[in-house]
Amino acid sequence: MTRVLIVDDQTLVRQGIRSLLELAEGIEVVGEASDGVEALACIEALSPEVVLLDLRMPRLDGIGVLEALRERAGAPPCLILTTFDDDAAVLEGLRAGAKGYLLKDVSLLQLTEAIEALAEGRTMITPALTERALRGLQGLQGQPDGFAAPEPLTERETEILRLMAGGYSNKEIARALDVAEGTVKNHVSSVLGKLGVRDRTRAVLKAVDQGLLS
Repeated sequence: MTRVLIVDDQTLVRQGIRSLLELAEGIEVVGEASDGVEALACIEALSPEVVLLDLRMPRLDGIGVLEALRERAGAPPCLILTTFDDDAAVLEGLRAGAKGYLLKDVSLLQLTEAIEALAEGRTMITPALTERALRGLQGLQGQPDGFAAPEPLTERETEILRLMAGGYSNKEIARALDVAEGTVKNHVSSVLGKLGVRDRTRAVLKAVDQGLLS
């Protein structure tokens, strides 16, 4: 069973998500939190494997939770729950360490697939919405740190990057491309090195920023 914590300041949203997840096999909702301070306490006490995290909350928002979790060893992966008008906040959340995001009107299948992906150490990034977030930041001055032009990727590396953006694991990518998993790991390491990032989430964000997934 994958242990899940729901963090949202809206009671109806929390109840709705819990009701959905109670219909899914292999997922257990171990708790709910209505703000970031309560979320951090629940994470400490309940040890969830995945956190479903709202961004806009009283006392401590989702970004504050993500920043606090970066200082904790073994912190659970967080999946941002957002609406279309939260594009800039989504991008900030991903940069703060979130492993992906979903819209609040997702289906049960989409929600459970995302939870499973994060529990397995994968990410859930949708480039189309990230592009919206990046466009929303165009009015800001300067280029975000770490978003300099990357070293060119090979055709195979770009192909693997697209699959990474879809949330596929190394094993699934290897199966899709009919190559050894070790070969995929080498390509992923090369992609991260060329993009100058340390994880798959930042690789996808930078790829979108540079138009590599267009």
